[in-house]
Amino acid sequence: MSDSDTGREPLAWRLRSIVGEDNVLEAEPMSEHTTFEVGGPADLYVIPEDFEEVRDVLRACDEAGVERFVLGRGSDLLVSDEGYRGVVVAVADGLVGVSVDGTEMTCQAGVDLREASEMACELGLSGLEFACGIPGSVGGACFMNAGAYGGSMADVLKCVRVVSPDGGFDTIDADDLELGYRRSRVASDGLVVLAATFDLQRGDPEKIRSTMDDLMRQREEKQPLDLPSAGSTFKRPEGHFAGKLIMDAGLQGYQVGGAAVSKKHAGFVVNVGGATAADVRAVIGHVQDEVERQFGVRLEPEVRFLG
Repeated sequence: MSDSDTGREPLAWRLRSIVGEDNVLEAEPMSEHTTFEVGGPADLYVIPEDFEEVRDVLRACDEAGVERFVLGRGSDLLVSDEGYRGVVVAVADGLVGVSVDGTEMTCQAGVDLREASEMACELGLSGLEFACGIPGSVGGACFMNAGAYGGSMADVLKCVRVVSPDGGFDTIDADDLELGYRRSRVASDGLVVLAATFDLQRGDPEKIRSTMDDLMRQREEKQPLDLPSAGSTFKRPEGHFAGKLIMDAGLQGYQVGGAAVSKKHAGFVVNVGGATAADVRAVIGHVQDEVERQFGVRLEPEVRFLG
């Protein structure tokens, strides 16, 4: 990455002037910031701590012509072994504020979705139970309309505060976000989520807790939570279940290097120890090819690739 900002001050220096010296890291290993626990270094890793800093960091990168990627909890991300030649904007490390007004709870983009679910439970607010085991950030959940066990962000989201592609702040109602299965206008329009407001309902904390405990038991029984992964590796193909197709193709346990199709749940590719990003991609590619060869269905990764 060039260290010049189109002839002006070096980009790294400019970013430090925005977020502070300690919040700009060089050659930061992305294996420490993704749930797969793989990935090479990012040229620059920047931690903004408020909305203005996010906007200014994005603007600085764009004006410098340097690629940038907004990172949440890294729970659906595979970073290449070579790393990322650009700027990672790590909102999950800085934007973690939460406020409550009656039955509305507003979480900044970096708040862990599981923690949001826990806070709602403690406050006797119902609606986020489905999210109790989803290991992503609030911002990432809005990006992909995260969901599980019959619930999704579309059911509880009231609005989001975003930075638009032109660098301005905007508040967008959930009804205008075109939330669908693993998609939203956040993703398609290049919006960067700063905060989300959830419209919840009063409930009995004990009943909410019971529901969450039941959902977590189901997760623990069915999913390989003891191994690093990015959750469900593939989107659900229309008319099918990815895990069943993979299992029927005889691929459960298929392994390349340190990456394998989980023996517990075929819809998960897991890091069984020492996996590289290349190992993971090789497993994903082989699964796609074999399922398509045997059943004529091309599985689409839910995992996002960077670098």
